[in-house]
Amino acid sequence: MPAASYPNFAGKHAGEALYTAADFVAYLRRVGARGDEPAPAGVILCYQRSLYDHVLRAEGLDGKTPRGLPVALPSTGGRVGLLGQFGIGAPASAVELEQLAALGTSAVVSVGTAGSLQRDLAPGDLVLCEAAIRDEGVSHHYLPPARLARAPAPMSGVLAAAMTGAGLTFRTGTSWTIDAPYRETVAEARHYQAEGVLCVEMEAAALFAVAQVRGLSLATAFVISDSLAEEVWSPRFRDPVVQAGLVALHQAAVAALLARTE
Repeated sequence: MPAASYPNFAGKHAGEALYTAADFVAYLRRVGARGDEPAPAGVILCYQRSLYDHVLRAEGLDGKTPRGLPVALPSTGGRVGLLGQFGIGAPASAVELEQLAALGTSAVVSVGTAGSLQRDLAPGDLVLCEAAIRDEGVSHHYLPPARLARAPAPMSGVLAAAMTGAGLTFRTGTSWTIDAPYRETVAEARHYQAEGVLCVEMEAAALFAVAQVRGLSLATAFVISDSLAEEVWSPRFRDPVVQAGLVALHQAAVAALLARTE
């Protein structure tokens, strides 16, 4: 018996969708669940509640923000928005990215955490992701079969310049995107470590795939928050260096989006 393909319906990435994010946004507007205002031209995707709350306080916002909508940041004159409180992982981030594209956003920076696969990457270290191993499901519904999804080069370059301009030290390389965090096996971690893959996370491959199909400028960067490098899990999510790294990446993301959308 031949091996099954994934997705089950081979070649589906080239097919026409039954309905789109634009259709869903139009429905929400018809039923009064969303207004007619467009999203900001640039948006930061934020997964950690600690960073989301920090930014709202710094921007003088009260924290009572609508779920699923980007909050325009006053310090940017509304040109950059922050989108959080939508969950984690490839499916959630892909849905939000699709809807941002339908609302008129043209450039996105995703800021999150990742687990280190390399012994010389410690908690608080920063990674700019240039490609991601497609070990999640979402990207395979958008792109033909391939091992990697790659970051759109122009936006990654803009973010790299912003990070460098802010005096940040960071590594650039490949991550492993997986949507089953409790099934990251020792054998896989060992294999990808030997290949030089820097870290593991849950969104990048899906974001790169959606961005490619929808023509979005997108970059993603991580703060190392835990480690698998010694073949045991060592979590450090609440360390001050991790929180400081998230804030630094947010600030670089704002600068990059302002540069990209001016």
